[in-house]
Amino acid sequence: MLVRRLWTMLAMMMLACGFTDPASAQTAPAKGAKAAPKAAPKAHAAPKPAAAGSAEPTLVGQFGQWGAYVASPGGKKVCFALAKPTSSKTNPPNRPRDPAYAFISTRPAEKVVNEVSVMMGYQLKPGAEASLEIGNAHYAMYSQGDGLWIKNAAEEDRMVDAMRKGADATVKGVSSKGTQTTDVFSLKGLSQALDRLAQDCKR
Repeated sequence: MLVRRLWTMLAMMMLACGFTDPASAQTAPAKGAKAAPKAAPKAHAAPKPAAAGSAEPTLVGQFGQWGAYVASPGGKKVCFALAKPTSSKTNPPNRPRDPAYAFISTRPAEKVVNEVSVMMGYQLKPGAEASLEIGNAHYAMYSQGDGLWIKNAAEEDRMVDAMRKGADATVKGVSSKGTQTTDVFSLKGLSQALDRLAQDCKR
């Protein structure tokens, strides 16, 4: 439990460091839009790209909707594929929430391979039903804080295999305030992202 929560904290650190969707980052500004003013230069030297041993996640490849990232917090390598939902709905509608993200992470030092988790963007209701669905396959999830993990760990390999082959995954959860959410994640590019990370995150 604690290890999974610490991993979620690492993911939150990444988001706080200014993670953006690489695809959207390359999009040109709308016609007629003014460029944002540049920030005043700092007295320090210009920032350098993240080093191989850095705790800050480094994008090593973008495959469809999934980014492949590598980081080494505390000198221990972690690799993960990450994607944002292609569609999100709440019931009641239009309830505010932070962005949601799906992760599939590998941590060799802990002998963890392809652990699936979803950051829902809100505090989840303890004990409430949650699920991840791929086609006709249905996987029960349990909640901890703002994250979801599979209830039956023995099914995780089967779930990842289904995600590799599927078109999309639907994640359903309930917030601490009772709001029901449905997020759909495209699985396009996931298999390639996991294959890349299998190379970058060898034990």
